[in-house]
Amino acid sequence: MAKYAGIFEELLRRKPGVIQMAPGCHDSSMTSRRYGPGAFSPTGSRFLDLQLFADGEDKTEEPTPHRQREARKRGQVMKSMEVNAAVNMLAMVMLFAIFWRYFLNGFTSMLRHYLSHFPETEVNMLSFGQVARFAMEQCFSLAALFLLAALFIGIAANVMQVGFLVSGEAIKPQINRLNPVEGFKRIFSARALFELVKSLLKITIIGVASYLYLRAQFPALLMLLGQEGGDFTALFQKVLQGLALRVAAIFLVLALLDFLYQRYEFKKSIRMTRQEVKEEYRQLEGDPHMRARLRERQRAIIRQRGLSSVPEATVVITNPTELAVALRYRENVDQAPVVLAKGAAKLAQRIRELAAENDIPVIQDPPLARMLFYQVEVGEEIPEDLYQAVAEILALVYRLQEKERRQRFAGT
Repeated sequence: MAKYAGIFEELLRRKPGVIQMAPGCHDSSMTSRRYGPGAFSPTGSRFLDLQLFADGEDKTEEPTPHRQREARKRGQVMKSMEVNAAVNMLAMVMLFAIFWRYFLNGFTSMLRHYLSHFPETEVNMLSFGQVARFAMEQCFSLAALFLLAALFIGIAANVMQVGFLVSGEAIKPQINRLNPVEGFKRIFSARALFELVKSLLKITIIGVASYLYLRAQFPALLMLLGQEGGDFTALFQKVLQGLALRVAAIFLVLALLDFLYQRYEFKKSIRMTRQEVKEEYRQLEGDPHMRARLRERQRAIIRQRGLSSVPEATVVITNPTELAVALRYRENVDQAPVVLAKGAAKLAQRIRELAAENDIPVIQDPPLARMLFYQVEVGEEIPEDLYQAVAEILALVYRLQEKERRQRFAGT
């Protein structure tokens, strides 16, 4: 296009005078003319892909969105079981701290019932069944709150990590799981060793922290000897709650570290080789539905960007109602006019409305509008064979604008 840089300026300087136009600049019509179609010839080049000689077995490429979606469909997601356990434990500690008086009253009433009724009850199979049933009912009524809370919190913790996902791939029978060799490989794998070390480390840290805390509280517990039951219960609840909070805090720290590690391992497990990336690209490009969706998305983005650029246009050429093409030409900046936006039907109507709102001239020239619409994409310069026609329209627009400025100046 550089060799044509001065052609359009020269055509524009000629300012042809034989152009018929109805009064007014907007929604006017010009004499029809015929133009020859532009000739475009693609160019090609040969190259040698040196990546074919690279080691294609190393998974060094980040997973593509398609690979991530396929892994999610198979149930392969990033999840840390330690996070679930830590969140559940912290929630149980908070629940106990809030409702500990309710549990204490429940156990106290159950103990009083046993002490007041059991000595008078004749011991036989019938009475034993009644006592066992009563004990189970009381324990379940006290534990039901904990059980329901643990259930909902466990579900919420999983949803927070992986979102709502239902996949039957994990429960499908797989023949390779029956292979003893593969089973031994899983048992003695690096991941199994890591899980063993992690469990031992977790038990050690929690055990040491619990021992240090209880040793510090041991003198206070010794002072409870001979004290009333209320004092013993209050201190016992305080010590137990403090221990549970410390253990839950340790669980949270370990869960955070495990979460970071599991995320690293998950991303590493779904990495792709360069060959896999190429094969996936070929498969997706070969899918007509995927290509159609990509083209529609690209067209939508281009249309949206084009509409936002209409206020910068110099002129809008229409067909008169079916098509609309917005052109911009800035002297000493643009080598040739550039198509800022184009559209048909409703989109063309929207372009005309934006042109009217921003006082941009609208010229009716059906042949030129059709050629611009079908030959030039948004953001491209017009082809050289359309220079003459567009130069005539821009020259007319400039004369009309100059005439309006003179009229306004004369009126003032």
